[in-house]
Amino acid sequence: MSRNFYALASTLGLLAMVSCGMTFIPSSFQPGLPANASLWRTLAEFLLLIGLISALVGSMSHLFEQVDRRSEERRRAERERRRKGL
Repeated sequence: MSRNFYALASTLGLLAMVSCGMTFIPSSFQPGLPANASLWRTLAEFLLLIGLISALVGSMSHLFEQVDRRSEERRRAERERRRKGL
């Protein structure tokens, strides 16, 4: 599950870099696209923000998955110890 969030974060980060790069390209090379640099910067900032949020959600879900896995392993080990004790 967390890998999906990491992939989304990296994709959004790449798109944010492309949008930031579009601010440096003159408007004659962008037929049909918005030539306003502030629009591209704003889009890049929003994409970067959403990408960072996605990376945070991915890392948090990875931590919770790890906690669940370790608690399940601890439960199994405790159950085995009780079986051997009887």
